[in-house]
Amino acid sequence: MSNKSIHSSILVFIRTFIFLISPFYSFSQSINPDQITIARDKWGVPHIFAKTDEEVAYGLAWATAEDDFQNIQFNLLSGKSMLAQAYGKKAAVLDVLNFIIASKEVVDTLYDQSFSPKFKKIISAYVAAINDYAKKHPQEVLVKKAFPATEKDMIQSYVLNLMLITGVQNYFAEVFESKVPDIYKERNTGSNAFAISRDKTTDGKTYLAINSHQPLEGPYSWYEAHLQSEEGWNILGGLFPGGMCIFHGVNENLGWAHTVNYADFADVFQLEMHPTDKLSYKFDGKWEKLQERTIRLKVKIGLGMKIGVKRTFYWGKYGATIKNDKGFYAIRFASNMKINAVEQWYRMNKAKNLTEFKEALAMQAHAGLNLVYADKEDNLMYLSNGLFPKRNLKYNYLNVLEGSTSENLWQADFLPLDSLAILVNPKSGYVFNCNNTPFNATAPADNLKVSQINPSINYIKFDNNRSLSFQRLISKYDKLSYADFKTIKYDLSYLKPVYFYNAVNAEEVFNLDENQYPEVAEVIKSLKSWDRKGNKESTGASVWLLFREFVGEKIAKEGRKEGAKVSTQDLIEGLQYAKNHLLKHFKTLNVPLGEIQRHVRGDKDLPMSGLKDVLAAMSSKPYKNGKFRTDSGESYISLVQFSPNGVEIETVNAYGASNKKTSPHFTDQMEMFVNQQLKPMTLDKEKVLKEAVRIYAPK
Repeated sequence: MSNKSIHSSILVFIRTFIFLISPFYSFSQSINPDQITIARDKWGVPHIFAKTDEEVAYGLAWATAEDDFQNIQFNLLSGKSMLAQAYGKKAAVLDVLNFIIASKEVVDTLYDQSFSPKFKKIISAYVAAINDYAKKHPQEVLVKKAFPATEKDMIQSYVLNLMLITGVQNYFAEVFESKVPDIYKERNTGSNAFAISRDKTTDGKTYLAINSHQPLEGPYSWYEAHLQSEEGWNILGGLFPGGMCIFHGVNENLGWAHTVNYADFADVFQLEMHPTDKLSYKFDGKWEKLQERTIRLKVKIGLGMKIGVKRTFYWGKYGATIKNDKGFYAIRFASNMKINAVEQWYRMNKAKNLTEFKEALAMQAHAGLNLVYADKEDNLMYLSNGLFPKRNLKYNYLNVLEGSTSENLWQADFLPLDSLAILVNPKSGYVFNCNNTPFNATAPADNLKVSQINPSINYIKFDNNRSLSFQRLISKYDKLSYADFKTIKYDLSYLKPVYFYNAVNAEEVFNLDENQYPEVAEVIKSLKSWDRKGNKESTGASVWLLFREFVGEKIAKEGRKEGAKVSTQDLIEGLQYAKNHLLKHFKTLNVPLGEIQRHVRGDKDLPMSGLKDVLAAMSSKPYKNGKFRTDSGESYISLVQFSPNGVEIETVNAYGASNKKTSPHFTDQMEMFVNQQLKPMTLDKEKVLKEAVRIYAPK
């Protein structure tokens, strides 16, 4: 063998050895970062340009890591049941939940068959970028043993997070506490989505409002990005840190918004246990054995120290099983039976028309979520989506069922898409959802009827202040302008009578006789004179914020169900709380909402409008000096107009494009956000590059 041949053989060996021992190199060697362009606009929003979709995915991962590597890691660690190593005891709950639902086993079993070859390349490229970023920025790594991450690690995090979206965690929590699950339990966050046909607009354009209400910070807060490849991927929208594509947004042809929907996404079964044979349960007249599954966690306790924690759970024919003080209960749900939801989003990203979009939806990989759609051809669609099993209608799945028969044990066989609550191009010219019932999604005459839908889905039947407000506002217009559209989207009003979940008689607080209750007479007068709008200048809105905070917490603690009433004593206690709080912290009862409710990040502290369950919703939590700090509600907003001339897009995010305190884009959208203003955005590559503040490759 010649010296040249020996030299070549040695090089091959070295390259192979490096490849085997360093998974950081596993995919990034086939991605050339120099072929990827990240263009940052003046707001710091990343626009990713590349030839292939997998190169775009690499660029997206890199850009997101530059802005929010911490929350990418949160989602990655959650899928690996390693959160407690970084965040301590509180995070251990998610680690345990991820273990209980068997995300690792599910992904190991389904990964190879669940994704197309093309999308596997996208996953690999995305994960390679995360690993490359971690390798080059070791000081930002939270748990060293979490890297290098694998493709399956990322998908495990999707399994967990999509389960959380469907609210299955509430079933687990209530079984742990030996309570019957309440599938209609109030959620403080919500979302809005509206689409208006050109026949109902004064300028002949089709309007779409993408208006999710999410936590303003953290792993489930919105990150804005623009993705464009030479393979037909060109979309702008929002994703969560760790997202491999846009979750909701707009391309040149169409757009969509998501809201969380509520239905019967999980079922609880009580097992009949053998009186003496441990872990044996009866099923179809025979005794079966539960499989013991033990999780061993490392939990951070401070000063670099970690302690070991061990918990045991069970698995049987019905799936994840928990022992409480009443016995053994299994919780069965569909969100861990399919793992390719992210590829469905990718196909939605690339759809060019309604037909292609429906083909993507036909994958039926999303366990839940409403969807409101519009396109340049003026098609509108509403869908209350989900994986709903073909349940045996002989049984009432809203109750705890006997876990002893195959008759009620449904399999991974789901109702087809066209059997769900879906509306396409209703005569009214609009569709909407505000986390309310799917039976109020357009004008009353065009709505679906409960009798048209399989009863085993158990969609919610009630509305909320946002959905009722939208219907009241839209009904005023035969045609509306884009300015009218914005007015509706940013509405801050409560209806009369006021809608208050679990307190159906809350309107009585406005009818109290102040002469009969002199101790709270002034706050009663304040509410009576209030215009029921959550403007930052309003003093009545401050009283309502505090009153609702008190009464809402009391309702939650007492576990009151839908339709419950509050007593006069509840109302008086709520008013007294509001009075005491205002006098203690502000020395007056006349405090504008913007003085008590603040939008805070870094060194910016701004007055904020909005209250729970108004259309421009805002939730806040106690902050300091008697003030409240916004924490969820209005977050990423995108308003879209489709016309024959193309698509027009305006967006804003709650804080800015970056989660890093040292970035100029940590807080630079806050003034726009609190003042209900938006920034123009574009899908035009030439325009983006011409106006970009910074253009670079991800390396």
